[in-house]
Order: sequence, then structure tokens, then C-alpha cells
Amino acid sequence: MLEKMKMIWQDAKQLKDERGLTLVELLVVVVILGIIAAIAVVAIGGIIENSKKDAMVADAKQMVSAAKLYTVSNSVETTEALDFKTTDGKEFIASMNDPFNTDNEYGTAVVDITNTDGKYSYTVHLVGSKFQFADNTSESSLKKDNLAKVTAK
Repeated sequence: MLEKMKMIWQDAKQLKDERGLTLVELLVVVVILGIIAAIAVVAIGGIIENSKKDAMVADAKQMVSAAKLYTVSNSVETTEALDFKTTDGKEFIASMNDPFNTDNEYGTAVVDITNTDGKYSYTVHLVGSKFQFADNTSESSLKKDNLAKVTAK
């Protein structure tokens, strides 16, 4: 019986020595998880912004493609502006919404076509709620890096 009591006493002592997480350890884990979450939120925000810029570049390229199709069927003598916001009987693209404000269309969506000795050049004017392609943006400079912030008027 005495042996059994000793074994129970040793088992109880071993259980007493084992302990769980302290409050400090738990707080350290929570702080580390918070730091990781803060970094992830910033990274995801940048990814979303970049995808919206890419959508704006794609819209500009689509406008140039539509203008090229227009010049195939309609001759342009010197210059002509295709306004993608008005549909005066010529609707080139069904709808183009600003990716930064999906409820609204772009403020300006125009492609200027210039004919110089039978060679066409295209200039894009695309203005959204946050970003725009600066005036005189040629077809070759339709890149995300060439987007400029819209300045308040």
C-alpha cells in the first residue's frame, strides 16, 4: 500500500510540474500573428491596385484596337477623334467602366487617329476617377507605369 501511495505521489508531482502556456507566451503569439496579418493586408492591397491599373491599360489597348478596325473600314484623311463615351450611331465597345469606380464610366475615353502619308498613329486620352493616361499617350506607351494620378480640378 505504501508503494502505491508513493507512485500516486510521484505521478501527482509530475503532473504539477507540467504546465500550459503562460499569458506572456500567448500574447507573443497573438502579436506575431498580428504583424503577419498587417503585412498580408498591405501586400493584398497592392495586388488589387495593380490589377485595376492592368484593367485600365487593357481598356486603352481595346480602344486602340477598335480604332484600328475603324480605320480599316473608314478612311481617315488627316485626323479624327473617336469618342468611346458617346454612341452617335457608332458603338465600338459595348461599355467601359472605370475599374477604380465600377459604378461610373471613364471621364474621358477618346482615341485620336492621325493619318500621315498613309501611316496611322493613335493617341489615347483615357481619364478615370483615380488614374489617367496623360495626354498624347501613343499606342506604344500604353503601360501600367505610364498611368498618372488624376489631379483635382
